[in-house]
Amino acid sequence: VQTCALPIYVKPAVGKIPGTDEEVDVMSDVNGPLVALVFKIVSDPYVGILSYIRVYSGIMRSSSYVVNSNKGDKQRVSRLLRMHANKREDVEELGAGDLGAIVGSRDVITGTTLCDEEKLIQLETMHFPEPVVSVAVEPKTKADQQKLAASLAKFAIEDPTFRIKTDEETSETIISGMGELHLEIIIDRLLREYGVNATVGEPQVAYREAIGREVVQQGRYIKQTGGHGQYGDVVLRITPGERGTGIVFVNKTVGGSVPKQFVSSVEAGVREAVTSGPILGFPLVDVTVALTDGSYHPVDSSEMAFKIAASKAVREGCTKASPFLLEPIMKLEIVVPKDNIGDVIGSVTARRGTIQQIQDRGHLQVVEASAPLAAMFGYTTILRSLTAGRGSFSMEFSHYQKVSEDVREQVVTKFEGSSSKT
Repeated sequence: VQTCALPIYVKPAVGKIPGTDEEVDVMSDVNGPLVALVFKIVSDPYVGILSYIRVYSGIMRSSSYVVNSNKGDKQRVSRLLRMHANKREDVEELGAGDLGAIVGSRDVITGTTLCDEEKLIQLETMHFPEPVVSVAVEPKTKADQQKLAASLAKFAIEDPTFRIKTDEETSETIISGMGELHLEIIIDRLLREYGVNATVGEPQVAYREAIGREVVQQGRYIKQTGGHGQYGDVVLRITPGERGTGIVFVNKTVGGSVPKQFVSSVEAGVREAVTSGPILGFPLVDVTVALTDGSYHPVDSSEMAFKIAASKAVREGCTKASPFLLEPIMKLEIVVPKDNIGDVIGSVTARRGTIQQIQDRGHLQVVEASAPLAAMFGYTTILRSLTAGRGSFSMEFSHYQKVSEDVREQVVTKFEGSSSKT
């Protein structure tokens, strides 16, 4: 087998045994167990889905079986390719150190580890931040509607930072990404590669909502009909969680006040309700919900009744829990001539930005800063104007931060105004 194994002075990759914290060195050895990492997914118009891989250990052979250690699924490697820029070469095997592609892999995403069934290893998975910018995309004709859906689905397979959803109220297709440029490229590819005629809305910031204090809220759903009625009654303790903990549900009931068969329905109602916050309908984050009490009817209680009761309790409780908005904060690196450094610093601070440090890079200076995404739309044009086209900047997501009261009022007014126009 033709290989390009790593030099002996390069440290081996480190993986873990799935389900444990035990670390294992993955040596670059064709005689070792198979370990390969999927680092890119591409939708090819001629051969279908291509999964680009890097073989770290062992040999991957065409028509063999491998295990997706991230999911535990076994799958067949039907066809292997060695990629050469604009052409493909079919090969029978890829050895340690080789780059190639698998044709038609199912349930494989960027960051998936493929390995031998006898020795399961999982390489470090990739973390992808949540999208921070959204736009509405509307097809111009019915024919474009089908092409749009198919094209966006392919983009979602290729790009783990790209998301698609349908607004339940307006039936609009909302696409989300990591920035203006990210979505501009997606839109350009829709028009140029897939020939989709679509109308694109203005970029919108993907805010989040959170709560500021603990509340205890009862939710009841009681409906009497001619036959069996509906009865669900829950008491939830809704608590702010630490930043980054996500949505946590805990069952704290005792004595069977809510039967076990209905607890999963309560959790489903909770998770459905937190997708829309009380301020502007953005998803809630970092909330812990504990089911502490409730009651049931031996005949009328049902899973649906408890799900609706829990959803009502979360929505009513979060309204009383001092909700607030979170906005995405971006990390900036701005490279400018020394003559323009003062104007650039002023432009960043005027956008509610914070300067972290300034470093020299030859005849240029590099400004490291952070600023809210909402204030950075169109900054490329402004920077070019300030620096006579000699400045450049890059931007990546850093974290979510609570907005001040005056900014919150501006955001609420803006969204309420756009909703009334719609």
